[in-house]
Amino acid sequence: MPGLYLACLLVSATGLALLDARFRLVLWSAGAGRAAAAIALGTAFFLAWDAVGIAAGVFVKGDSPLLLGWDLAPHLPVEEPVFLAFLCYLALLVHGAVSRRQERMRVADEKA
Repeated sequence: MPGLYLACLLVSATGLALLDARFRLVLWSAGAGRAAAAIALGTAFFLAWDAVGIAAGVFVKGDSPLLLGWDLAPHLPVEEPVFLAFLCYLALLVHGAVSRRQERMRVADEKA
């Protein structure tokens, strides 16, 4: 079923965005611009890493019926930048959630 992988990535990213909006962790917080820049820079970094790996022959695109079959470059499917942006967003959300939890625990300890 072509496109299923991309659809799953988009549904998962929507779930992350809903959690982010609910708890105001990253893109719905005061530092939204910095978070968007971090996601963009992280995605660009990992795309450059992919390009080096592709040029070295380390990374190759396998055949999968779940991919759309569109390539941005040889061995670079259209789903790859979406996955990398998803990965960067997820990392920022986890960092935001852990930081908030640690701050709440610190404040609770100070009150005790």
